[in-house]
Amino acid sequence: MKRLVLSAILALAAVAPAQQSETGQLDASPSLFTVMAAINAAGYDTGLDSPAGDPLRKAIREELAKRQIPSLAALRDFYAAHRKRTSAEDLNQYISFALSVSSPPAFQFKEKDADIPPDAAALKDLTPLLVAFYKEANVGELWRRSQPRILEAIARYHRPVLENVEQVNAYLRQPTSGVRGRRFQIFIELDAEPNQVQTRSYGYDYYVVVTPSPEPRAFDIRHAYLHYTLEPLTTRYREILDRKKMLFDHVERATVLDDSFRHDQLLLTTECLIKAVEARLDHNPGVVDEDLHQGFILTPYFYEQLGLYQKQEASMAEYYLELLGSIDLAKEERRLSQVEFSTQKRVGNAAPAPAPALQGAAKTLEQAEDLYAARELDRAKQMFLAVLEQTAEKPLHASAYYGLARIAALEKDPATAERLFLKALDNDPGPQVKAWCLVYLGRLAGLAQEFEKATRYFRDALEVQGGSQKALDAARTGLQQVLGK
Repeated sequence: MKRLVLSAILALAAVAPAQQSETGQLDASPSLFTVMAAINAAGYDTGLDSPAGDPLRKAIREELAKRQIPSLAALRDFYAAHRKRTSAEDLNQYISFALSVSSPPAFQFKEKDADIPPDAAALKDLTPLLVAFYKEANVGELWRRSQPRILEAIARYHRPVLENVEQVNAYLRQPTSGVRGRRFQIFIELDAEPNQVQTRSYGYDYYVVVTPSPEPRAFDIRHAYLHYTLEPLTTRYREILDRKKMLFDHVERATVLDDSFRHDQLLLTTECLIKAVEARLDHNPGVVDEDLHQGFILTPYFYEQLGLYQKQEASMAEYYLELLGSIDLAKEERRLSQVEFSTQKRVGNAAPAPAPALQGAAKTLEQAEDLYAARELDRAKQMFLAVLEQTAEKPLHASAYYGLARIAALEKDPATAERLFLKALDNDPGPQVKAWCLVYLGRLAGLAQEFEKATRYFRDALEVQGGSQKALDAARTGLQQVLGK
């Protein structure tokens, strides 16, 4: 077969190059592209000859081999010194690093030391090598010339991603993909071993990295999106699960269950619910019993309860408390006592590894929100202030200022509340936070009888793409009241 050459794969095209910022829900990452180009040049060749791989990878390797790159010798030494026991572990650490650093040419960690994922932190000395490699190898040019091929790969995923996100949103009855300011981001990476789907949760960003495969990994993306959506709900109601912990003793008998689930009750609960939702979405009740015998002990219960959920009108976010609270310990104990767990791991759809729980400033923000919901305002205020100290990430600052503003409003300090809501808007808030800030500002303006300003704020809230349905309803109600004055 005639070899594909660089001029064919990296052809210049009349398309705008991808932006350096990584903001699209379905996109490619220049940081990840550079890291993968660097380790490919340094000796990473797992899956290189796989028929499922993308020709772009070999084309870039051949192009880099022709260039004089002074930093390459040090990169090879670095790569050799950081080889892991398996190829999967080897790739994992570099994906974690690429997702944790800023865009080229700086490649600086986006979080403070305490919040950097451990596997990424272990590669901290890669940054100066990557800075030199990016400049010496002219990776920016390779990135621009690779856009036609990358955009083609992204286009393959556009419809499957859209359909799966819409399917999940419809079933869970959530109007948008926003989850308390979090972001769901899919990156297509063509220069890696094929047939890989990896997930990460850093701060309020949930990443899915997909490598080449014969068919789009639609099941895995839907599975990851369900994790992104449902994990915060499970965490919110962890105290209820603590009261059901006796059921999780049965997990010790499920020898094929992955340790990540065996040692994390919240994660296992979320996975059980996800499997039940997938069985409902796919009209495949037979898989529920298989999941149970693999060790996903609450899947049958959730599958049964979802039948009741489908008959009522509340969203999953509103219904989830009842879903967990209705677990009958005696009934589930009887069910699980009769289960003989499988001794062989099932071969089938391999879901992506679950993302780690929130950590660092994002975890602090979550705790602050829980304290606010419990109206422990002094403690919540201290936690929101701590977020501002723990990270420089603007969306997290926006959420913290939004929390402080709501506390000021409850404490009947409208001037401080207005200042803090405006501060939140200045810090690149997510759509849900942005919409609610505008709603609150509209209410404050209305109370001050500044009706023109209130009208503007409410109308701006209605224009926010991705705002929650409740925020939109509140904006409409506020606008109607103001216009009726």
